[in-house]
Parts: sequence; C-alpha cells; structure tokens
Amino acid sequence: MSKLPRITVENLNKEFRIYERPQDRLIELISRKPKHTLFKVLSDISFAVAEGKSFGIIGNNGAGKSTLLKILVGTLQPTSGNMAVQGQVAALLELGAGFHPEFSGRRNIFLNAALLGVSDENIVEMEKEIIEFSGLGNFIDRPVKTYSSGMYVRLAFSIATMVQPDILVIDEALSVGDMAFQKKCVQRMNKFREDEKTMVFCSHSMFHIQELCDTAIWIHEGRIKEIGDSNKVVADYEDFCNSSTTYNNIREDIPDGIENRKQSAQETEVQDCRINTVSVQTPDGEEVTEVVPLSTLVLKMEVEVLIDNMEGHFGFAFMRSSEEPLATFLTQNFEGVNRGPFQKGEILSITLVVESVAMRIGEFYVLGGMADKSGLLWYESKFSKRLTVAANKGVGAIIMKSAWTVEQN
Repeated sequence: MSKLPRITVENLNKEFRIYERPQDRLIELISRKPKHTLFKVLSDISFAVAEGKSFGIIGNNGAGKSTLLKILVGTLQPTSGNMAVQGQVAALLELGAGFHPEFSGRRNIFLNAALLGVSDENIVEMEKEIIEFSGLGNFIDRPVKTYSSGMYVRLAFSIATMVQPDILVIDEALSVGDMAFQKKCVQRMNKFREDEKTMVFCSHSMFHIQELCDTAIWIHEGRIKEIGDSNKVVADYEDFCNSSTTYNNIREDIPDGIENRKQSAQETEVQDCRINTVSVQTPDGEEVTEVVPLSTLVLKMEVEVLIDNMEGHFGFAFMRSSEEPLATFLTQNFEGVNRGPFQKGEILSITLVVESVAMRIGEFYVLGGMADKSGLLWYESKFSKRLTVAANKGVGAIIMKSAWTVEQN
C-alpha cells in the first residue's frame, strides 16, 4: 500500500518585485503606478514527497532551490499555486536562522524547541543530549553571535534532529561542519531514514544526493528540468554540467581548492586514518607522468590506520579539477573487498588496476580516498601528481578499445 504524501506542491510560482531605488516602493504605493520589474524565481513547480521518503533538490546556483525550501518551511509565501505539508517540520537553512544572536546557545535551545512545538518539560529532558551531540562544551553558555559558522550548524542540527520532527529540511548546511561532526550528522540522518521519517535535502554533493535520497528534482532557471529516481537525475545533471564546463581550470601544480582541503584536514578533531601516498604506475611498477590512451594503469594508495576497529570503503577518482570528476571507482560497488575492521597502527596497501584508460586528450589527477562504513563520509583524501595524456591521432575527449573487420565479398 502506497503511503500518503507528507509534502504536496502543485503549480507553484514565486515572483519577486525588483525596485531600482528604495524610494520607488513609496512612490508606487502613493501613485498606484508600478515602479518595479518582476523577477520570476520559480515557475510551475509540482511534486509530492511520500511519508518516509527522502527527496533531493539539485541545480546550479541561482536556480531557485533555496527559495523553494523557504516556501516549504513557511518563511516565504508562493505568488501562486498550492502547497500542503502534513506534520511537524524542522529546518536547517541559512546559518543562524531562528537564533537570537544575543541569547546564549542554551537559551536558543529552548527558543528553537518551543517554536517547533516542544513542551518545556520535554525540552529540559532533551537539553543535555542536544548539548552533548553538538559538542559545544562551555560555548553553550556564550552568546551565539560569538559562534563560528561550524558552531551554528552544530547547534542547529542538534536541535532539529533531537526533537524528532516528521519532516527534516536541510539546505547544504552540513558542508560547514568539521569532519568529526559530519560523521555524527550522517549517522543521525541514516537513523532518521530508518525510522521512516521524511527528509528534503538540498546539496551540491551529488554523491550524498544519490546515497541519501530516493528521488530527486533538478531545477534549472526556476523550472523543473527533471524529476525521478535520484541516480538517473544526478547522472543527467552531471552530464549537463560536464558538457557546459570549460577545461581551463587546471593549475600548474595542484588542482583548485586543494589548499582548503588540507586546511580542513588539519582542523579535524578526530581523524580515523591518514593517506600517506597516492601513486599511478604501469603494470611493471614504473611511475607514470604521461598516460598512453587505452593503456593499463595501476593506482596505489597507502593508508595508515589511526584508531582501532576502523571499517570503511576505499575509492579512486580521475579528476579534471578538485571539483570535476571524470570517473570514479568505489569498493562499495564490489563484493569480496576487505573493508575491515582494521586496527590502530596498521598500514594498508590498496591497489586498483584500470584497463584501457579511455581518455584521449588533456590533463588530470588521481584522487585516492577512504570513506566510512556507510560510504557517505570521506575520512581522508589525497591527490596524485598531475598526469598528461600523450598526444595521439583522432578527435574527441575519449577513445574506446575496438576491433575492425573488413571483408570483401
């Protein structure tokens, strides 16, 4: 028996009035003559999310995703169309939304929980768990205006998930938290799904959309481009993005954004493993700097285990830049691969053989990484040196292994 929808949206539209000058609002009010132009953010949006299902929202910046989420949680009203939400909703939208900056974190717990309809008695019972999950320690009694963006997210996520809402709405907020807290968030979100609660998740992480969401909607320039199974929608969206991306963002030494990744790794409070080396070799063991199309590459990674009973998945990716994968290889897609548990101090050697590398032109990097047991949280990742594809005849970005036959009858 199919479950009733928790969220129903029908022919939803949202427009904003744009004024060239602030005083034009007053002039329009007095003269009754329009002094604005209309900017249409959302056009004819329709979908339904069943009880217990997870729904992903993807699209480029400016597509209208955040506006749609604000309408779902009631902080914005649609210009036209119908919307029905059944059940209690908790949301993580902009950083600091719903917090009083002068209040302490503890006082904001009571404020937010009360707004979500939790009684004072229940708030007192949950207070200790919320503080413990957030990991804020003594900062809980300081004004939230002194919090970093990561601390805001810790407190907001802890409150929103601890009150056990019927519907959880998340807008990319988890990307701000550190690695240790992201791990707890992923575990909490998986538990949320196991309890058959409804979740709406907006993110630029296509991997998390695929893993956490049953269905997805792709919004492009305010309209529905595609809606359906999350794997299919994500694949089509990535194909669209790749086809419209120029390949001029390779730096001389390392891909864009790697410095930030290294900094984030240093700020991590709890580190489960360390990737010591990532290398690319020929089958004979020689290090590769220039790749011959359709040749075989051996990808190697050395991982040092830093805690006891660590379990997880390994992965490699061919990357055009730090944010643009060309191909990915994950152990979670294969049976019979050793995933642990591993013990502190062990050194793991991971090898992947890739046959008939299909790239014909360009430069790329190999990214090695290790994820947690769920495959959603990446403990650590490391890039190889830059690789160049050797010049060869032909046109197009790829070349495929093939065989010709010509018969004369």
